[in-house]
Amino acid sequence: MWWNKITKGAERTVSAEEENKMWEAYLDVRSSQMEWERAHLLFQEASGQDQIDYAIYMLEAAERKYQMNLKQAKQMNLNGAEMYKREVKREHA
Repeated sequence: MWWNKITKGAERTVSAEEENKMWEAYLDVRSSQMEWERAHLLFQEASGQDQIDYAIYMLEAAERKYQMNLKQAKQMNLNGAEMYKREVKREHA
């Protein structure tokens, strides 16, 4: 997982508003990670100077977006592994 924070003791209680913000931040990180991966593939497949220039531009933008979303998630003390477990539970519910 992209980030982990070891939590000791019981889980803290979270309001519905905080829960929504946590999910939004988590999904933003997941989305920007996939966007970065697509940009990386685009760069690997680029041929010709114009395509390479465009791929570099897209890759740099995707990296910055991913970094910003990770920073926001870390500031919220999100645990990526725990959020992933919750996401899987939601999908199977």
